[in-house]
Amino acid sequence: MKTYTATPADIEKKWIVIDAEGVVLGRLASIIAMRLRGKHKPTFTPHMDMGDNVIVINAEKVQLTGKKRTDKLHYWHTGYPGGIKSRTAGQILEGEHPERLIMKAVQRMLPKNKLSRKQLTHLRVFAGPEHGMEAQKPEVLDVKAMNPKNTRKG
Repeated sequence: MKTYTATPADIEKKWIVIDAEGVVLGRLASIIAMRLRGKHKPTFTPHMDMGDNVIVINAEKVQLTGKKRTDKLHYWHTGYPGGIKSRTAGQILEGEHPERLIMKAVQRMLPKNKLSRKQLTHLRVFAGPEHGMEAQKPEVLDVKAMNPKNTRKG
């Protein structure tokens, strides 16, 4: 029995659109990370870019469980002494770029290497319901129907 290794000719990428309205952030990010890596395919090869292109819409309507909206802090540093700054997850969602919350969650679920940085370029997140990717004919992936725990009212 030989181990199967995919070649670039074997790779078939699809386009997937996911509606994030009412979906829990962590569960959504893990599903997106799995799709970006290609782990849902039976021909998964760890060192190849096998994943699909993922489009996420309604990023501003993603849900957080517990008190994460007010208590979860995201830090960054300006580069100057004493320049550590922070924002809560709620402030990011209500701010100018709510899609960055999903981008960061997915980025942190991928391995930290060159391949994952390339795979992250196949993720497109939009705050509202419109996306300009109709020409790619994306298939709809219903995350809400996968598991009742994926959704949260609120």
